[in-house]
Formats: sequence, C-alpha cells, structure tokens
Amino acid sequence: LDDNFASIVTAVEEGRLLFDNLKKTISYALTANIPELTPFLLFIIAGIPLPIGPIAIVLICIGTDIVPAISLAYEKAEYRLMQRKPKNPVTDRLASHALIFQAYGQSGMIQSAAGFLTYFVVMGESGFMPYTLLGLSTAWNIPTSYVEDSFGQDWNYENRKNLEYTCYTAFFASIVVSQWVNLIICKTRRNSFFEQTRQINYYTVFALMIATGLAVLLAYFTEIGTYLNFREIRIEWWLVPMSFAMFLFVYDELRKHIVRMFPNSFLERMLTY
Repeated sequence: LDDNFASIVTAVEEGRLLFDNLKKTISYALTANIPELTPFLLFIIAGIPLPIGPIAIVLICIGTDIVPAISLAYEKAEYRLMQRKPKNPVTDRLASHALIFQAYGQSGMIQSAAGFLTYFVVMGESGFMPYTLLGLSTAWNIPTSYVEDSFGQDWNYENRKNLEYTCYTAFFASIVVSQWVNLIICKTRRNSFFEQTRQINYYTVFALMIATGLAVLLAYFTEIGTYLNFREIRIEWWLVPMSFAMFLFVYDELRKHIVRMFPNSFLERMLTY
C-alpha cells in the first residue's frame, strides 16, 4: 500500500486483468462439459454403445484440463484493456449468460461433433456403420450374446469391449485435441489470438505439453491404460478431430472480429462473454 494517487490506475488495471483471466479459465473449464455429457445422452436416448467411459471423463477433469485452466490465470492484459467502459455490477458477472452460451452452445457443441465423428470413424472402420449402432447397447452389454456387424461378422463380448475401450480412448483424444485449440482461443476475449502472441505465456506452452503427454501416456502405455479402460489407437484417429478444432479456431476469430467491428451493439453483448 502507498499514498500515491496514480496507484489507483494500476489497481484498476490489475482488477480488470484478474476479472478477464477468471472468465477465460471458467470458459475453458466449462466447454469440455458438453462433449463429456452428450455421449451419455445418446447412450440413453439412441441406445448406441457408450462412446466414452466415466474414468476417461474423470481423467479429463482432473488430468488434462487442470494445468491448462490454471495457466490462463497468467495471461497478460489484452490490448486496450483500460479503454473499456467500467463493468456493470448487475450484468457483468463472472459466469454470465454470454459465457455459458459461448462455452456450452458454441465451443462445446463443436467439440461434441469432433468427438462423435471420431467415434463413428472408429466404429465404421471396425465394421459397425453408424445406422447399425442405434439401439445396439442392450445386446452389446450382454456377456453371453454375439453381435453382428454391418458385414455379417459376429463379435463376442470380449472383442466388443476391446472395441468399446478403443472408442473411449479415441473420444478422449478428440476432446484433448479440441481443448488444445480451446486453450488458444481462450487466451483472449476480444482481441485476435495473433495480437496476443506478442506476449508469450510460457505456462500455456507447458500446459499443452502436460495435457498431450498425459493423453499419449494413457493411449500407448498399455501397463497403465489397460487398467483404466484405455486401448492403443491409430495415429490417424488423432487427425479426425483436427478439422473441427481448426473450424473452432476460425469461428472464434470471426466472433472476436465481429465484437471489435460493432462495439456497444447487440452483437457485442451476445458474443462477448
């Protein structure tokens, strides 16, 4: 503490930076809830074999997502942070409607699409076309039954479970890949990512390495993965969700561009979290 009047400006800037970074962390953490929830909804509603298991979801929440979420607290201030209008204490909340809409209704849905595309690719390459998966979960989980795939091959319970655990791993990998990009886009709320790259956050780089390393460890070290219902997956299956990840990046850059083009407008209120 000091009696320098100019310190008030510094305090306001630090407060705005803290508020900004908390929002970024919350947005990043909430987004993965949608691709974690939708597989169970389709499992219940459509009766498809479960695309991802509970253990994989827990490992996302307490493993691959923890360090990246914390790293966002160390982001530098965005350009023109102090030129923004003062926050409205009634509408400008940490978990605002716009933030929930952005995390759940936009980024989360794109990540879910990436996960299901990966799931259907794995199933399809193994012999189960998407239309054959509807209502299959009951017979799939009966140990004494045989299930016929799209090409007339019979699958016993053990082989089906190995395929299911492979899908767990592939869906898990798709979320990790999508969260790579989600971490990058969460670095800024209004500015383009390319403006923020002038100030490198080394904690974010470290976080990406940790998340990727844990995912690779679970997918390819069978001594660990087998006990956690993970199986080795093909390298090309990592590439499947990357198209959606790139779409997510382009979409978010467009969202931020619209926000900057139309300040103090309805679009800004809807698209700025």
